[in-house]
Amino acid sequence: MTPYDASPAQGQPGLIDGFGRTVTYLRVSVTDRCDLRCVYCMAEHMTFLPKAEVLTLEELDRIASAFVRLGVKKLRITGGEPLVRKGVMGLFEGLSRHLQSGALSELTLTTNGTRLTEFAGRLADAGVKRINVSLDTLKPDLFRRLTRGGDLAKVVAGIEAAQAAGLKVKINAVALKDDNAEELPDLIRWAHGRGCDMTLIETMPMGEVEADRTDQYLSLKDVRRELESYWTLSDIPLSTGGPARYVEVAETGGRLGFITPLSHNFCEACNRVRLTCTGTLHTCLGQEDATDLRAVLRAGASDEDLIEAIRLGVDAKPKGHDFKIARAAAPAVARHMSTTGG
Repeated sequence: MTPYDASPAQGQPGLIDGFGRTVTYLRVSVTDRCDLRCVYCMAEHMTFLPKAEVLTLEELDRIASAFVRLGVKKLRITGGEPLVRKGVMGLFEGLSRHLQSGALSELTLTTNGTRLTEFAGRLADAGVKRINVSLDTLKPDLFRRLTRGGDLAKVVAGIEAAQAAGLKVKINAVALKDDNAEELPDLIRWAHGRGCDMTLIETMPMGEVEADRTDQYLSLKDVRRELESYWTLSDIPLSTGGPARYVEVAETGGRLGFITPLSHNFCEACNRVRLTCTGTLHTCLGQEDATDLRAVLRAGASDEDLIEAIRLGVDAKPKGHDFKIARAAAPAVARHMSTTGG
């Protein structure tokens, strides 16, 4: 893979949007495909992108390296499920040069955990220090239903393999009123008992799926209030670069994060942008803004042309999203989370 330059762009400021926010965090989707079909994320019968529309690993490296050159310090590889992408470890191993040079502070990923037993060691060797694993329940039958066929034991084995390889694991769970609301305390205890941080996420209105998210929406304000009726939660100033607000749970000794795009948005301090696997730059998860970086690349752009296109895209970053949960309302954005990048 060509080692694209990521030395700082000479005499140029970092990536600052039109509202003065500095972008230091890029989430890179490497595929829209996944080996699970979570009910709140995907339609049961998804139509996946043709290969020609998906960026090559070399193109993904080039764009990510341009962002690093512009001051991005954190890269998160996402999907779909990133570890189903053929050759994806070559991308991790290539991008690790930016960790070694000091240009990049962190290279990480979000995964469903199904392939960690195979890849955890190589991820650690590439300089990945911590990962997020999506896990909404510890009940095998419910897990199978929510993921439309997934095997909970495989994910748990993957988490164990990641920890054995020295990776710090954070568990992400989507709060679902009818499915896992009552189980959330047990899931938190389980995660903290294994030395994992835990983050709860409100369901988001993205893409057409069969389920009605109105029925499943659970405000994390209410969840926190319930947890505080029997646990001691203390706000802490922890920041991992993302939108979560963290507390420490005295009774479990672990940290718990809340991502609340609906009940309390986090737009005022947003430092993130997303690159889809098709090369579209989205500067807001909840808006339809888009910059086609694939077209720029495939038109023969120089590195400076690419940097200019990125700057223009980031400059147009909207002030915030307008997610709403309402019965029979259309999704805030038409694209699925699996296409956007988790």
